[in-house]
Amino acid sequence: MANMRLVKLKYRPSKGVFVFEYMQEQIERLRGQGKERTVETYQSALNSFMKFRDGIDLCFDEMDADLMKHYETEMRSTHHLSRNTTSFYMRILRCVYRKAVGEGLALPADPFENVYTGVDKTSKRAATLTDIKHIKQLDLSDHKSLEFARDIFLFSFYMRGMSFIDLAYLRKKDLNSGFVSYSRRKTGKKLIIRWEKQMQEIIDRYGDSETQYLLPIIEREDGTERRQYRNKMLLVNRKLKKIAARAGLTTPLTMYVARHSWASIAKTKNISIGIISEAMGHDSETTTQIYLSSIQTNQIDNANRNILKDL
Repeated sequence: MANMRLVKLKYRPSKGVFVFEYMQEQIERLRGQGKERTVETYQSALNSFMKFRDGIDLCFDEMDADLMKHYETEMRSTHHLSRNTTSFYMRILRCVYRKAVGEGLALPADPFENVYTGVDKTSKRAATLTDIKHIKQLDLSDHKSLEFARDIFLFSFYMRGMSFIDLAYLRKKDLNSGFVSYSRRKTGKKLIIRWEKQMQEIIDRYGDSETQYLLPIIEREDGTERRQYRNKMLLVNRKLKKIAARAGLTTPLTMYVARHSWASIAKTKNISIGIISEAMGHDSETTTQIYLSSIQTNQIDNANRNILKDL
């Protein structure tokens, strides 16, 4: 009973603080902290929940297990979203709800107890070295946007599966003395990659840009850089689907496929898992990190050269 009294004392009724309003405040706070990726994910979750509610806001008191189960069911049955997608939205809403509890705006309950908030393992699609060769040899000169998408895909592969956001923000000054040095935006991990002729061939095709960036993904430095990156990523992924159709591939092409393909092909060449993990900048468990710290950069670069020589 004493504990119940403490809970009641800590809790303050929402008094007009509504979920949508509160979530929008959190989004603005995150934007002020420069956490643009988190802003995008929160906004996406809020848009989805608002659509489910037909734009009608609600107090935190009204977020109960039945409502959240109904929301999950509608996302799955009506909008045909995967379990991972619905879980993604639920985890964000749960985080917001818990923050509201911490601020005394909601009772300490668990409206998410009956919905899925885990992460299903997804099959990692990868193209073979033969597929990559075929993509490289396609004549796309009649369609410049397809050619550009193919070049960005190949450049990612050449750069050991570099993610699209890292490609977009790769600066000219990051290339120096035959090596590219950059920090992954996702993890902050520093990576150094030996510059190969295949990489230079793509850079030469597009010439020197007027921006600080190495690739023509962000073409204006006017405060819209992140929007440009996102729009270009959507465009490239759409064009990659058309390239896959032209090449007669069964594997749907996306920028993620370039990353998975490098790792898969490296493995077929008997390159150790440790070197692959280090080359791609993966986070690892402590014991693996201790092992990886002994791997020399030239081993990783030699592994990459071993792959690229067969293209």
